[in-house]
Amino acid sequence: MINCKHQYDYWEEECSKCDGMKSCQVSPKTQTEFFLPMKPPTKTHQMKKVRVVNGKPVFYEPPELAAVRAKLQGHLSKHVPKKKYTNAVRLIVKWCFPKGKHPDGSYKTTKPDTDNLQKMLKDVMTDLGYWTDDALVASEIVEKFWAVLPGIYIKIEELSEVER
Repeated sequence: MINCKHQYDYWEEECSKCDGMKSCQVSPKTQTEFFLPMKPPTKTHQMKKVRVVNGKPVFYEPPELAAVRAKLQGHLSKHVPKKKYTNAVRLIVKWCFPKGKHPDGSYKTTKPDTDNLQKMLKDVMTDLGYWTDDALVASEIVEKFWAVLPGIYIKIEELSEVER
C-alpha cells in the first residue's frame, strides 16, 4: 500500500503525482461537513410562480418561498468554506424532518421530493460562494428521514482525479 497523503485505502497502485513517499506535495482532499439544526423547509423551488407582464411570462418567488430562501441563507452562511470549491464535488445531504409518530431514523417517503429540496439548497449554496458553480456537483447522495433532532446534515467532498 502506498502511503502518500492523498492515497485511498482501496488504491493499490503508485500515485501519479509522486513516488508514494511521505514527501508527497499533493494536499489531501478538501471537505466541508456540518449539521444545521432546524426544521427543514417543506416549501420548495418547484413552488415558484409565474405571471404575465407585457405578454411575457415572468417567474417570481412568492413570500413563503422567499422566507425559505432567507432561512437557508441564514443557516448556511455560517458554514461557507474559506475557499470556493473549483473542482468536481460529491454532495451528501440528509434531510431530517420532525419525527412525530414515525420511528426515529426511518425513511421519509412523503413530499417534498428530494430533487425539489435540493434545488433551493444548491442555489443558496451557490449564491453564498460554496463553489464557483453548482454544476461542479458531480455526485449527489440525498436522503430524507424522520428524526428526533430535525435539521439538515451536509457534507461536501472534493473528488479526486481518479474519481473525476
